[in-house]
Amino acid sequence: MYTQVTLQTDLSHLSDNQRKMIGILIEISEIMDRLFWRQSYGDQAALMAKIDDPATKLFAKINYGPWDRLENNTSFIKGYGKKADGAEFYPKDMTKEALEAADPAVRDQYTMVIRDENGKLKAVPYHEYFKEDIALAAKKLEEAAALAEDAGFKNYLIQRAKALRTSKYFESDMAWMDMKTNAVDFVVGPIEHYEDKIANYKTAFEAYVLIKDTAWSKRLEKYAAMLPELQAGLPVEAAYKKETPGTDSDLNAYDVIYYAGDCNAGSKTIAINLPNDEKVQLAKGTRRLQLKNAMRAKFDKILVPLSDILIDEAQRKHITFDAFFANTMFHEVAHGLGIKNTINGKGLVKKALKEKSSPIEEGKADILGLYMIGELLKKGALEGDIKDFYVTFVAGIFRSVRFGAASAHGQANMLRFQAFVDSGAIVRDGEKGTWRVDFDKMPETVQALSAKILKLQGDGDYAAVHTWFKEKGAMPKSLQDDLKRLADAGIPRDIYFKQGREVLGL
Repeated sequence: MYTQVTLQTDLSHLSDNQRKMIGILIEISEIMDRLFWRQSYGDQAALMAKIDDPATKLFAKINYGPWDRLENNTSFIKGYGKKADGAEFYPKDMTKEALEAADPAVRDQYTMVIRDENGKLKAVPYHEYFKEDIALAAKKLEEAAALAEDAGFKNYLIQRAKALRTSKYFESDMAWMDMKTNAVDFVVGPIEHYEDKIANYKTAFEAYVLIKDTAWSKRLEKYAAMLPELQAGLPVEAAYKKETPGTDSDLNAYDVIYYAGDCNAGSKTIAINLPNDEKVQLAKGTRRLQLKNAMRAKFDKILVPLSDILIDEAQRKHITFDAFFANTMFHEVAHGLGIKNTINGKGLVKKALKEKSSPIEEGKADILGLYMIGELLKKGALEGDIKDFYVTFVAGIFRSVRFGAASAHGQANMLRFQAFVDSGAIVRDGEKGTWRVDFDKMPETVQALSAKILKLQGDGDYAAVHTWFKEKGAMPKSLQDDLKRLADAGIPRDIYFKQGREVLGL
């Protein structure tokens, strides 16, 4: 189901201090890994002690628990029932209704929720709940900062240490946005909301250690500068695009040399768009990090062999890495477009859409990214054949939908797949069991689907989003059969890593 990939890159251009710093960043990442285990499952050591089979033990490590993340979190070890929607963030009996009725502090994204001696819900900030590990991680961040040669990166590491100790991340997010010249990058802390399936309130710990690819990054610079123009051109009424994205957004390519925590659980992230704080996004935009070596591994080991089975033979020539890279890149660009606040007083989009906010946002980013590619090609701002982008995008749906309904990305792909089928933008050959893109119908479908999602977000229409997922979120039998053929052919669903100091020669 998973195939191993070794995470390496050329470190010869780095100084001795930078190489020492990377070792410390990996140590901090290992702490984030421990913290995510506690948020996702609980006692990692106790679970591993119960497992004798090496393959099952590896699978539990990949999934951070006894539940298969690519099979809707079904248990693969006897004695374990369904994974709690709230993971370990809340008491096991927590319901959405109780959460919404509780004190607002209970819904704070940087708290664990327990019951006090009277049974009342109580929020405990991460820096208190995970006191020892947080203190150690903060100390090591300061050690890394002492070795940092780039002033912006040094400041970020110092600010991030303060953030871990206080559970206040705004200043460190702003500092991260100000970095422009650092060769080494580090994403660390409680960041994404995917693990909280009750309401997407809680953030999970993770870390990436990254080395900037300056040559590829140079090629991408111009697209970040086009964000205001891209926002103005969205295929939706003015009210749904009235916010102005920050102009400090940047777009760069990296080789990732270490994953830990949430981003390492189950399906692996191949691009990053951060920070998630809407105040930072409106003030400075976001940074978009394309993880080139991980992306290449998924393309070679999964997307190409998958396409040889499911994509019409005449269209397989349109499967290209450049298109895969661009589709992924503009997905991240699209996260910064649209609006963060509803247009009718319902507050933030992510609060209005609750547990559906993550999958609908992933759906927006995917389809809006493809829409923007078409627009940029028309303007001459992007090179390539639109057919490459369309066919590679469709092949990418088959790759991502295998992540299952427990994944926000998997749910988003299911809605988009159904929309393409309903419009005739993709057609299945029943005899051959392959899919082809109708190049005439695809542009209109992409535009209509982009507009639909942007409006649902702007309206904060939870009921309509919930109904859409209920009606179109299930996988049809024909697609189930196609995905089974991929499994029977031994095509992995995702990758896991051989990584660390020894692999890097540190």
